[in-house]
Amino acid sequence: MKKIMLISFAVILSSITFVNCTQSGETANDEEAAKKVYVAPGKYDEFYAFLSGGFNGQVSVYGLPSGRLFKIISVFSQNPETGYGYSEETKPMLMTSYGYIPWDDAHHPELSMTNGVPDGRWLFINANNTCRVARIDLKSFETAEIIEIPNSGGNHGSPFVTENNEYVIASTRFSVPIPEKDVPISSYKENFKGTLTFIKVDPHNGDMSIAFQILVPGLDYDLAHAGKGPSHDWAFFTSYNSEQANSLLEINASKNDKDFVAAVNWKLAEKYLAEGKGKKMQTTYYNNFFDEKTLTAKSNKITSVTILNPKDCPGLIYYLPTPKSPHGVDVDPSGEYIVAGGKLSTVIPVHSFSKMLKAIEKKDFIGDKDGIPILRYESVIAGEVENPGLGPLHTEFDGKGYAYTTAFITSEIVKWKLGTWEVVDRIPTYYSPGHLCIPGGDSKNPWGKYLIALNKITKDRYLPTGPELCQSAQLIDITGDKMKILLDFPTVGEPHYAQAIPADIIMKNNQRIYELEKNENPNATKSEKYARVERKGDEVHVYLTATRSHFKPDNIEGIKVGDKVYFHVTNLEQDWDIPHGFAVKGSNNSELLIMPGETKTILWQPQQEGVYPFYCTDFCSALHQEMQGYVRVSSAKSNTKISFN
Repeated sequence: MKKIMLISFAVILSSITFVNCTQSGETANDEEAAKKVYVAPGKYDEFYAFLSGGFNGQVSVYGLPSGRLFKIISVFSQNPETGYGYSEETKPMLMTSYGYIPWDDAHHPELSMTNGVPDGRWLFINANNTCRVARIDLKSFETAEIIEIPNSGGNHGSPFVTENNEYVIASTRFSVPIPEKDVPISSYKENFKGTLTFIKVDPHNGDMSIAFQILVPGLDYDLAHAGKGPSHDWAFFTSYNSEQANSLLEINASKNDKDFVAAVNWKLAEKYLAEGKGKKMQTTYYNNFFDEKTLTAKSNKITSVTILNPKDCPGLIYYLPTPKSPHGVDVDPSGEYIVAGGKLSTVIPVHSFSKMLKAIEKKDFIGDKDGIPILRYESVIAGEVENPGLGPLHTEFDGKGYAYTTAFITSEIVKWKLGTWEVVDRIPTYYSPGHLCIPGGDSKNPWGKYLIALNKITKDRYLPTGPELCQSAQLIDITGDKMKILLDFPTVGEPHYAQAIPADIIMKNNQRIYELEKNENPNATKSEKYARVERKGDEVHVYLTATRSHFKPDNIEGIKVGDKVYFHVTNLEQDWDIPHGFAVKGSNNSELLIMPGETKTILWQPQQEGVYPFYCTDFCSALHQEMQGYVRVSSAKSNTKISFN
């Protein structure tokens, strides 16, 4: 109990101040660091880094080692920069069973893999709030699909992929009544359950579908990782709140010395499904995807999901006792070691996969949780890393036999050796790192050159900007015996987690234009000679073309107050890096940003008579300012006919 009180005090202390780091890490001198991160004009960075935007709901793309920001990919939040979520073509991407949700909390990007190595095809990322998983196509750096997760209260332990993208796995942070119903919150232990979700990924086009869910006891499931190599058939999920408390969790969910890592045999789940052990449950969720032919999003409403109950499926899932309130669960490149980051633990426990199998074979159980066997801690533990810093959260690997763990409370990265579990180096970060990222650091083949610390606090690191300071990442050189900080770079939103991959893997497949001839958007205008304006009752459809440096048509009359005016804008360019923008004065919608060969539609409903300018918002040529036009809006009773030129 005394230990618990001391640790809890440390946690409380961390909430009011950050720890003054005194560890022995090294910082490269300015000249050395500058040389290592400098990318000369015209030269490319070595790695792409994809950082989650956290509460901005997007993904940010940076270059490493420079830390230069390249793009913000629109995913779960409307983005007025591109018109994502505002245009008619993209609105369906944000449909859910709760209606149109234009925001979310994006946490964990995860690269697709082939044979356990990132392949640069897709990037998956979760929506934590309204439970969703998105797939980003890394040819175009655009969101290609979003699937909603039913029976989930918070999609936090998500989306982590198996070795060949057989599944994207996800777990619910908040257990909830399943199916949802009106029950007293005080009946948590009786009525609340969790789910572990397995999303099937089409190996050819990446299309996602929910294969099955596993109904699990009502704990809080935090993070996950799939096995690799010998543990290929398994997936691992951390959980806390084994007390199943429902209030004051900072106290009531921190009483037990150990919580659990849940180990799931998904190959066995497939066998049980084939035997008909899965049961259909009525529910509602959406699968939204972007049609590459029409360049238009579509929504499918789905009304059932297949559930596996561990009570009907012996051997499907086991609990590994894990101290204490574990956050990350990370599998080393060999697939043998399962590392858990117990945020209130004084050690980092490392489970052995082979020992786990032996313990299962011997039925070396100490009890069960709702029928799920709990394995004996001493029988499955490979070792404990001592003195790992306070608040260990997340671990990745360099492929050279070393692991690196973030210590949130003591604000440091701790390097330790697999097998001996000895700490060999530590370096302060500024401040409070949650996750960290090594390129390929959660795969079978890490490119262990850099480490990115994803910090929560940046006091005194940048020019102040009022009460809100920028969030940041730090680039650390891990090529030598001692880690060295090379660079601080500000980030967009909350850099919760990141993935990085050598740039040449992605660049070779880069998409430069949308071929105009293949544009099957029904509102596409593929030549200026087809540009036109058509009235259909109170709807007016403007089929507009954009090229350097004009719109066609550029003078439109006959619009009436209250009309629904749809501007269908086609960018006729077939040249890389020549998008055009479109905006009309007084619109309460957004602009559009249209890529070469693409068609996008924006809805405008004028409320007052007048003459409204429209213009290109993306500087495209020397005569960009001349790329403009006018819309004349008359009274609702006007007899002004549609005309244009």
